[in-house]
Amino acid sequence: QVQLVESGGGLVQAAGSLRLSCAASGRTFSSYAMGWFRQAPGKEREFVVAISWGGGSTYYADSVKGRFTISRDNDKKLVYLQMNSLKPEDTAVYYCAGGRGFPVVDGTLYNFWGQGTQVTVSS
Repeated sequence: QVQLVESGGGLVQAAGSLRLSCAASGRTFSSYAMGWFRQAPGKEREFVVAISWGGGSTYYADSVKGRFTISRDNDKKLVYLQMNSLKPEDTAVYYCAGGRGFPVVDGTLYNFWGQGTQVTVSS
């Protein structure tokens, strides 16, 4: 099994940037595709982006395409989410998750999740 811990969230002004990290434990990290999801207050969890097992393929939600970039380092067991040109509507708790399939936008199909990190974008 793999355990995930997100970090890097915080408060940023609109148009600013943040980089989230997701640290994984476990020997099978590279066997899983990884995704980022987010959930704003009063809203359902939303798919943000996914990356394939080796990192060669990515899939973005339209709402973040061109602004966010996902990457992974399997040697270090890390997944990153670089977020640029942030908007107030990006405010949410961001979660990383791992699963077998790619690309998968349905969060129920992911096997394990981190605890989340808060991102707040002020206008």
